[in-house]
Amino acid sequence: MDLSSIINELGEDRSLYFNTVAPPIAQASNFAFDKVADMEKVFADEMSGYVYSRGRNPTIDILRKKLAALDGAEDCLVLNSGAAAIFAGVLPFVSSGDHIVSVKEPYSWARKLFDLILPRFGITTTYVDGGTVDSWKNATQDNTKFYYLESPNSWNYAIQPIGEVATFAKSRGIVTMIDNSYCTPLYQPVIGMGIDLAMQTATKYIGGHSDTLGGVLTGSHALIKKIFDTEFLAIGSGLQPFNAWLLLRGLRTLPLRLQRVEASTQTVLAFLQQHPRVKNLLFPFDPTFPQHELARKQMKAALGLITIELDVPDRESVVRFCEALKHILMAVSWGGHESLVIPKCAGIPAADFDVSNPEHRWVRLYVGLEEPDYLINDLKQAFDAI
Repeated sequence: MDLSSIINELGEDRSLYFNTVAPPIAQASNFAFDKVADMEKVFADEMSGYVYSRGRNPTIDILRKKLAALDGAEDCLVLNSGAAAIFAGVLPFVSSGDHIVSVKEPYSWARKLFDLILPRFGITTTYVDGGTVDSWKNATQDNTKFYYLESPNSWNYAIQPIGEVATFAKSRGIVTMIDNSYCTPLYQPVIGMGIDLAMQTATKYIGGHSDTLGGVLTGSHALIKKIFDTEFLAIGSGLQPFNAWLLLRGLRTLPLRLQRVEASTQTVLAFLQQHPRVKNLLFPFDPTFPQHELARKQMKAALGLITIELDVPDRESVVRFCEALKHILMAVSWGGHESLVIPKCAGIPAADFDVSNPEHRWVRLYVGLEEPDYLINDLKQAFDAI
């Protein structure tokens, strides 16, 4: 289906709501029935209709259809955050005694799920480098039921060979799930590569305005219904109608924003590559990136995030650089209109800072929608402050 058709038309029957160009917000908690038989039918299968907005809602359904189509998937669920999507996407497919294989250093709340919550129910996780299919094969046990991928990672941009891992998993009956927040389906169509469940944090590029949270799960109708009927309804972490409306608004400009971010990233990257205070940088499409060839093979573009290793003698210099920025904000996340930085050392106790450890001198930059020269000038004066 054409991208413009998905974004502007799919799921929108304007004749049902006064021909408004923007879809309405169905700000309702529950829905009325004329017939007992109709209520009985929805009670038997809550995914078949509208009964309570914890399950389905008309505004959210418009968003679901669009996001499923963008991924080339049969169906979609939208949750209150990326963390909620990870939680609801994993739990229906594992039971006590099962085993999970995950990339090492996944998103922090995925790691907490694997390390703190699931072990209480007898579910274990093995972490792998994940850069080759053999690492997944070697970690797989007879009781392995789930693979968790994150490609690229949002700090060091580690990449997995998605198609190969998905093919091997299918041969063993293992469900695969990937965090595709970095690329979005526009730049990495993971469902087409054989992945069972694609996850995105809609908070980032889909929303695009840093004003709402959201998490996306797409996959086959059978898998999505399994999630809906169990963890999704039981946890009650589905998206709210107003937030769905905000994400629909953001989706209208998604391709244009990604194009702008991609172009600006290249300009800022060229500046950083030659700056003497940048000892090293990580970016998937940089020729020095260790997995550059694989990145080019399975990603249509790399954009937005650049991790720089500052050439500085101490923690204080990293702090001075970040705090000297006047226009680039210091904050978590990415994907909004505003450019951001986050220093790795903010998550490391000052007493544990080791200047010889490159990661302790990392600063992650997100390139937003501002003019590239505006950002470069801010970076220049912050480097001068070191």
